[in-house]
Amino acid sequence: MNQQNPNTKRTIGFIGATGISVGAMVGGGILALAGVAFSVSGPSAMLAFLLNGLIAFITALSFAEMAAANPQNGGAYTYAKKALTVEVAFGVGWIVWFASIVAAVLYALGFGAFAAFALQELPIYGGSQPMLSNSRFIVVLLALAALGFYTWRLTRQNGGGGLYINIGKLTLFAVLIAGGLAVMVQTPFENIKGSITPFFDGGFSGLIAAMGYTFIALQGFDLIASAAGEIKNPEKTIPKAMVTTLIVGLGIYIPLLFVVTAVGTSPGESISALSAANPETVIAVAAQNFLGAFGFWFVLVAGIFSMLSALQANMFAASRVALSMANDRTLIHQMSVVNIKHGTPINAILATSAIILILILVLPNVAAAGAASSLIFLITFALAHLVMILMRKRSYASSKTFRVPYFPILPIIGMVSCIGLALFQAITVPAAGLISLAWLFAGATFFITFLIQKAKVIDASEEALNPDITRLRGLSPLVLLPISNPSNAESMVFVANALAPPVVGRVLLLSIVIPSEDGEDLQKRLTNNRDALHQALSASFDAKLRPDALTTIANEPWEEIARVIKIHRCRSVLLGLSNFSELHTTQNLEKLIKQVKCDVVVFRQPYSGWKIESAKKILIPVTGVGSHDSLRARVAASLWRTYQPEFTFFQILPSNTPIKVKEKKEQELGRFSSRIIPGNSEVKIILSDDVKNELIRQTAEHDMVIMGLGKAGPKREVFGEITLDMAEKTDTALLFISHY
Repeated sequence: MNQQNPNTKRTIGFIGATGISVGAMVGGGILALAGVAFSVSGPSAMLAFLLNGLIAFITALSFAEMAAANPQNGGAYTYAKKALTVEVAFGVGWIVWFASIVAAVLYALGFGAFAAFALQELPIYGGSQPMLSNSRFIVVLLALAALGFYTWRLTRQNGGGGLYINIGKLTLFAVLIAGGLAVMVQTPFENIKGSITPFFDGGFSGLIAAMGYTFIALQGFDLIASAAGEIKNPEKTIPKAMVTTLIVGLGIYIPLLFVVTAVGTSPGESISALSAANPETVIAVAAQNFLGAFGFWFVLVAGIFSMLSALQANMFAASRVALSMANDRTLIHQMSVVNIKHGTPINAILATSAIILILILVLPNVAAAGAASSLIFLITFALAHLVMILMRKRSYASSKTFRVPYFPILPIIGMVSCIGLALFQAITVPAAGLISLAWLFAGATFFITFLIQKAKVIDASEEALNPDITRLRGLSPLVLLPISNPSNAESMVFVANALAPPVVGRVLLLSIVIPSEDGEDLQKRLTNNRDALHQALSASFDAKLRPDALTTIANEPWEEIARVIKIHRCRSVLLGLSNFSELHTTQNLEKLIKQVKCDVVVFRQPYSGWKIESAKKILIPVTGVGSHDSLRARVAASLWRTYQPEFTFFQILPSNTPIKVKEKKEQELGRFSSRIIPGNSEVKIILSDDVKNELIRQTAEHDMVIMGLGKAGPKREVFGEITLDMAEKTDTALLFISHY
């Protein structure tokens, strides 16, 4: 049995969080890619790993700050969604998802290569099957078997660390390094010196190439951020787990590479030549040279365990990124389904596994997978640094959670380093760049075609419910509120408060004085404007708003409103109208909506002195996801944030609509409404061929209606017959919205 949008539970502690990242980082990357690094750079591969470790450490600090302050699943995608637009957030999430997917492909193929090599060396073959480990068919078959097993396991088990596997492989690596150091003590210094000379065998370009090929080996700490919503005490646990992971990883990598270089080759043989001959199993061959068969099998066993734990960890992280995106409708909603019994995002796991399967069949070898994965992660980490800088600069309050030291120097260094390595990698390995571009193009096409409208609606709702998002995005939306009627001022200010998020949003009160040659008439107008502005300011103080006030003199109020909107670059304008039946008013309103480049909200309150808090039951007619829905979602969510009324999402279908279609629409509308209003909201679908009268009847049964207006056009009126009839035949408060 499955459910959607469950409340995630924090069940992962420090050991579990560290286990997720150690499972992804330690072992798999270095064993699969050390040969590639040595073949292009020689002994300086050690320096390549060390420099990558420095970049990874700086990047981990940025991730730790963002994850500790925003402990939710999704990693870099979640942070981009808070600090950037929903379109950019999708791009980041799409890349982050793919990064873990390609990493999983690398480790699945790496497992296949190591397992095939081990099978070749079993006594039953007597080492007489040299083609077994070189057979792509066998490697792919073993990789797919591992993928199938962990797909099954992850759908039934909520976790990605593999504690016992991690302990086992760390023990194996410790024994391997200790054995190598023991051999080094007995080896003449001249022999060791000859093994590491020349140090820069591939020159500077070889060093950079090795960094690009192997950066994926330092990936893993970011997976903690991807599962941050399930980590206990995240403010302290996440930074500690990330730093611990890198310390453990580099504590294994550098000593291992050193002993392999120093004593892992035969006399007269270079580590570069040995790696070129055995690119995927060079560590095992080197261990055989200094520890004999014992060391050889030690590495093979460690390699198999490392590849499997890294495969599991990356599949786990990728599925959590997909789950977070599906909850926001930046991926299809089916991927947000979570199994009730096991608490696992089963569809996200299956979709992730399906893409991994395809890439296993497409990518030619481990080196290609490593290059593509490193490039994708470098792009992801560069974006993460940028997002972290933006979030820090836009965060006004001092945070009590972890903060990156030496800001912004360290994040800038990290971002530049990641970008530089990514560009070099794309040029050096064009296939990696092409794979990345193909994935981005496919994602952009899919998002624009199927997802963008619903994603914008949900994003608008979240922005209204959580004003902190507006601040982190560097926005300061300005709502223009023309004031003319003192009796309506209080309700108008309340609606303006709903449209303008607290702290970051701004309201501009506009009082327009129409000149008159009659002194007595002018005095009345001035008095009315003064009273209206006084009421608006009083209501603003009661609502703890700090609006700006502007008084202008103009012969044509509608033209003046348009002028002020343009000059002050208002995001929206709120107009209070009591009578829609007057042709002059309707014509001016139509002209204004077509003229201004901002959202227009038109509010009709039922009687003078009416207070918006009395609107306990609010109706939201829905015809589909159209251009006005994002603004409607923002208004509805803002009202819910302010005083939590009851919402009814309402849709009219033709009377001959089949029952199954009605039930499906009702289910879709329920999902849609639950993502806009976090509280319980009612969903109502009525079968009727008389749309106008049914809508009027439903309007009369509610205290307020929030309705989107039609799209303005040269021959299309914004206020149609249904809208005008609702205003004329009901006394319900009406809030009409037109999204620019």
